[in-house]
Amino acid sequence: MQTLLIILIVLAALAAVGALVRGIVIFLKTTEADLNGTGPNVSGLHQNKMMRMRIMFQALAIIFVILLLLLSRSG
Repeated sequence: MQTLLIILIVLAALAAVGALVRGIVIFLKTTEADLNGTGPNVSGLHQNKMMRMRIMFQALAIIFVILLLLLSRSG
């Protein structure tokens, strides 16, 4: 069970890094025309989506670490 949790922690961490990198790439592709428009732009919406995904993956990794610690403490 501990091995499975370690694998899940690594996968969640890699997913968080992937979402971070993708969000940075989307941010770097933002043009001045995107920023001058009225209302939310597509680039901004994609950036927010990637930020939410990163936070979700980080939360999953933290939950898995807590489960691993609880499991190792009781065993």
